[in-house]
Amino acid sequence: MTNIKAKYHPSATGNEGTIHYLITKSRVTRHLKTDYRLFKHEWDNEKGSVTNAADGRQEYLQSIAKRMDADIKRLQSIVAHLEKKHAEYTADDVTAAFRKGTNCKSLFTFMQAAIEQLRRMGKERTSETYLSALRSFMQFRNNEDILLKDMDSDTMLMYEAYLHRRGITRNSCSFYMRILRAMYNRAVEKELAPERNPFRHVYTGVDKTVKRAVPLQAIRKIKELDLSQHPSLSFARDMFLFSFYTRGMSFVDMAYLKKKDLAGGMLSYRRRKTGQQLFIKWENCMKEIADRYNNPKSEYILPIIRNSDGRERAQYINAMLLTNRRLKTIGRMTGIEQPLTTYTARHSWASAAKAKNIPLSVISEGMGHDSEATTRIYLASLDTATVDKANRLILKEL
Repeated sequence: MTNIKAKYHPSATGNEGTIHYLITKSRVTRHLKTDYRLFKHEWDNEKGSVTNAADGRQEYLQSIAKRMDADIKRLQSIVAHLEKKHAEYTADDVTAAFRKGTNCKSLFTFMQAAIEQLRRMGKERTSETYLSALRSFMQFRNNEDILLKDMDSDTMLMYEAYLHRRGITRNSCSFYMRILRAMYNRAVEKELAPERNPFRHVYTGVDKTVKRAVPLQAIRKIKELDLSQHPSLSFARDMFLFSFYTRGMSFVDMAYLKKKDLAGGMLSYRRRKTGQQLFIKWENCMKEIADRYNNPKSEYILPIIRNSDGRERAQYINAMLLTNRRLKTIGRMTGIEQPLTTYTARHSWASAAKAKNIPLSVISEGMGHDSEATTRIYLASLDTATVDKANRLILKEL
């Protein structure tokens, strides 16, 4: 008799552990390591199965459970086939037959391994975008995995149609397709998939996005809105204005601003997206907001990240989601039809600068050229005093 069961191997560092299959025949046990990664609380030792943890990973866990169920059934089928032949076999024969059939990896498993590798390399933002694309494709497939070798142009055309039916924008569809294409090409390099370009009939370009800017009059209405009885909305408004005041600084860069970045009346920071270093003259309007939220015990200028406990990125993301939700409320209160987000402040500063006939070399088409590289080239070649002068012209209008 052959016994098959799943076992969880925790990580020594507290990260995600791995799932192993134990195949025992004639008191000899062999281990089959999988690419499935879970945290300790996501595994039920007694049942030998994945738990229903409610921490935003339900889709991922359901996918793992489905694939484990398929793996166990395949192992049982291998054992049944060997026994039907009435031949002597060992646990090694079972594992060898299983491995032979898994040379063609599945997309879900392949992408999850790549996402985990990105996280270990410290590329959190990239790993999150890959995870977003994977979750979208998993929803399209109803969590049913697909072998890389089975991905074809018909599958991708159906996925594109699925995204359009859900109202996903053309650029977002293309974004998901480019990530999946990158994963497929990597699989081709590893000889896990045939080189046949299943993405040749779907759109993978980049359309110009609709302008997200609001006029200075709208910024002024937001600034003058009485939110004294709504502290949470007031905080969202202040973060929006701080971004506008600082030439459209992104929310992630605001979150990681430290007090040591402010010296001699200049705020210096390095963009987390591009690595470009920027310098901004510290104006009174910026100081007022920073002083309002100053915490002597914190190293940060703004209270977006409140604890340096290793979960800084999660704190920033939660704060951004809450801020964007509250900005939409502020937009309704001020009669602004366009949904407000923290990114609106960035586009609005650029639009206001353009309206002031400030050279495109200073603002780079609403920070905002078709290429971020072009933006970096233009801004890097300017004396920062020129940009500060442009900022002062805009702030005077408020």
